[in-house]
Amino acid sequence: MPKALGHIRVLDLSRVLAGPWCSQNLADLGADVIKIERPGVGDDTRAWGPPYARDADGNNTSEAAYFLTANRGKRSVTVDIATPEGQALIRDLAREADVVLENYKVGQLKRYGLNYASLKEIKPDLVYCSVTGFGQDGPYAHRAGYDFLIQGMGGLMSVTGERDDLPGGGPQKAGVALTDLMTGMYATVAVLAALTHRDRTGQGQYIDMALLDTQVAMLANVGSNYLNSGKAPKRWGNAHANIVPYQTFACADGHIIVATGNDGQYQKFVEAGGRPELAVDARFVTNPLRVQHRDVLVPLLAEMVGTRTRDEWIAQLEAVGVPCGPINDVGEVFENEQVKARGVAIEMDHPAAGKVKLVRSPMKLSLTPAQADLPPPMLGQHTDEVLRDLLGRSEEEIAALRAKGAI
Repeated sequence: MPKALGHIRVLDLSRVLAGPWCSQNLADLGADVIKIERPGVGDDTRAWGPPYARDADGNNTSEAAYFLTANRGKRSVTVDIATPEGQALIRDLAREADVVLENYKVGQLKRYGLNYASLKEIKPDLVYCSVTGFGQDGPYAHRAGYDFLIQGMGGLMSVTGERDDLPGGGPQKAGVALTDLMTGMYATVAVLAALTHRDRTGQGQYIDMALLDTQVAMLANVGSNYLNSGKAPKRWGNAHANIVPYQTFACADGHIIVATGNDGQYQKFVEAGGRPELAVDARFVTNPLRVQHRDVLVPLLAEMVGTRTRDEWIAQLEAVGVPCGPINDVGEVFENEQVKARGVAIEMDHPAAGKVKLVRSPMKLSLTPAQADLPPPMLGQHTDEVLRDLLGRSEEEIAALRAKGAI
């Protein structure tokens, strides 16, 4: 199949999640991604298990599920950039690349002559993307920034979690490393924009991506509400600050989400629940009134919902056009008929595990679809291949580099 980015080569010096998520997006779209890993160690996430992929006998392999999630379709090359020979290899690879992606501490790669200013001298049209916790300038630039810390510092945890006045109230992080993932997504967009600019003008450029910047941008309407009102928002748990009812409810056997976006949907909801009087009660007839009387209305709705099962409620509310849905655990997600119909989960041949299950890219392009390839199962699996085919190194030169510990 044609590949949207089949003409692009990415030299990926990043590790863990934010940077690899960006390069995986590019690999899914067909870019040749050369993942540089430390000899003998590799990306930190290779060891972030259990769980691991299992072989045909059910035994753990060395493939951490965490590593599999962010490294589809890449070629693994081991280079020790602390050695002069390793630094020379990275410079040679950069000459053959369109994009360099890295997430080292601010200033660290400058010591090795691998920062943007140095590589720009040998590859003027290079697109170079740095991913850090706090960016390349400002008083926090040299601090280490991790997703959990940034969720707290960037305001996400202040609006995530149950209300302080309810049992279990308090700040809560998201269940996935949301800031890392969104930084990877923003970095992907920035790289593609820079490549488009390069193709038009011949100019490369530097991209400074920061987790904190991303998290503040991700506050979206919450951040805008504060900037335009001066009032810091609070946590609402699974409720909505401005719409009632727009939250979770406990059924007789589980939980559902009910999201009434207007007065008509609210009326249908309570009528379906056998409580039509709540639709005409003067305290609840409009959304502003329901927000005002939230603490009176919600217990009545909770009592109503608790009389039926989850599936009964979903069937009844879907029939009358009230937005609703279950709260699935991850097992239920992958058994969902819509998820199956969309082919989100895929299975691929694996040299150690026999078969390994992955989640495909959600990008569905009609002419140049995203294509999932196996993450490199062996650390340094493609080192000789890349040095031989891309840089023209002989077998003797590769053996000498290996003997010096550069690869």
